[in-house]
Amino acid sequence: MLTRILTAVVAVPLLIFLLWLNNTAVMLVVMTLASALAVGEILLATKYFSNKGVAAVCMIFVTAMPTFLCIDVLIPFFPMLAAAFLLIMFIIMLFDHENVKFEEISLMSFVSFLIPLSLSTIVFMQKGFDFGIYYVVLALLIPWISDAGAYFVGSAIGKHKMAPKISPKKSWEGFFGGLITAIITAFIVGFGYPWADGLINGEVTFTVNVLYIVVVSIIGSVLGVIGDFSASLLKRQCMVKDFGNIIPGHGGILDRFDSVLFVAPFLYLAFSFIEPVQMIA
Repeated sequence: MLTRILTAVVAVPLLIFLLWLNNTAVMLVVMTLASALAVGEILLATKYFSNKGVAAVCMIFVTAMPTFLCIDVLIPFFPMLAAAFLLIMFIIMLFDHENVKFEEISLMSFVSFLIPLSLSTIVFMQKGFDFGIYYVVLALLIPWISDAGAYFVGSAIGKHKMAPKISPKKSWEGFFGGLITAIITAFIVGFGYPWADGLINGEVTFTVNVLYIVVVSIIGSVLGVIGDFSASLLKRQCMVKDFGNIIPGHGGILDRFDSVLFVAPFLYLAFSFIEPVQMIA
């Protein structure tokens, strides 16, 4: 517990600084690094890193993918990058079929697409909307605050287990605690953002659809739990406690971002249809 808190004391100011920069290039570099580390952790956990060819191709693709998705002039070339990646993976399997199995190629291809694509949507939000950095804050805050609420409530009063064979510590009490925490956070962030803007600039220049933020926060909280359970299932099958130890008290990068993987794409799609923040005419 103390280690988790001390890590947060160090990490939160760094995250705030990153958000304050509001720079697409910096955000792209950070999300690319996070994607590469997360996929590398899965390669190590599944022991697929022992196959140097598969590991190298996956890491090169994962490192290149966010750039091809987020830089406008490179977007048309992404299908070629993806096709080349899949072709090379199957060529490796054909030439080393006794050691490289189809299920290995399938899993590594899947995570090599899923993780960088998911984290790239954070960059999409940052650069694609007028209030993009606010949406990025929501994409990170909803799953992380919900997860924290679930952790503290579950630790205090959790008795009814959700899926003991997948994640023994997660309880229904914790789930609803996380859900309530997400709703409260949505109200605070929804009402607090225009208030803070008015305090800084002397007048409020935009409106926030707080009810919409509450609704997407509820859905996001549930998706965060699904992402968390998905990672827990993979860890259980790989017989590891955490994917890494790069973040003291929290585990690896994937241990911290697993709840974000489904939330960020969902929010990007939701805000693409209805933007919760609108300028006052």
